[in-house]
Amino acid sequence: MPVPLYVQIRREIEAKIRAGNLPPGSRLPTEMDLSTQYGVSRATAQRVLNDLAEAGLAIRRRRHGTFVADVTRQINLLNFVTPAAAAKGAPGRHEVVSARIVRAADAVLAIPGASADTAVVELVRRKLDVREEPQSVERHVVLFAVAPDLLNENLEDLVTLPYLQRRGVPIDAIRLYLDPVTLDEHDATLLHSEIGTPALMRRRELRADDGSTVEVVTTLVRPGTAEFFLELPVPAR
Repeated sequence: MPVPLYVQIRREIEAKIRAGNLPPGSRLPTEMDLSTQYGVSRATAQRVLNDLAEAGLAIRRRRHGTFVADVTRQINLLNFVTPAAAAKGAPGRHEVVSARIVRAADAVLAIPGASADTAVVELVRRKLDVREEPQSVERHVVLFAVAPDLLNENLEDLVTLPYLQRRGVPIDAIRLYLDPVTLDEHDATLLHSEIGTPALMRRRELRADDGSTVEVVTTLVRPGTAEFFLELPVPAR
């Protein structure tokens, strides 16, 4: 599948940050500048800058502009349970660690309600930031019945929610868990961290309209690289 134009523009900016041409604090082009430079709509330019901000690579300040952020990412946990945000994914390059079809009993994650012999698709990826440093380790386990051709997709760029929606899977709810863990030897190596370091793992379940779970995803974040928050609007009186 062709890479969307907004992704191409975003990756070009990420490459400049990685090369040090845009150090922390640097002002990024405005939406109007991007629209003119790349011949795209204002909405496309806005998505590029918003995606960089959601990934923690940029900070957007009303009436001041958009600036390259420091290393620590600011992550809004609502983005993982809001369908529109979950469908976009987050900027950053994925490195496929493993991809296979296995019995549910042999998968890296358990899918609630699935019997031991149920076929599932298992995908393990490491997400890298623009400096090619590891951000997180992602593990996906999806029911094979709803995703029989998942491994034929571009796994480096795959975002599973829109993939399942394209296949007509009736996703009804997204549930998020936060689990404190300590890094084992395997994950410590993948994340360039010390064994036994405390870390936060996000666990997300996609549920169909009949209440069954069709996918479980865990994201183990590299310790010390992100701050998590929740921000809700205050109801008007």
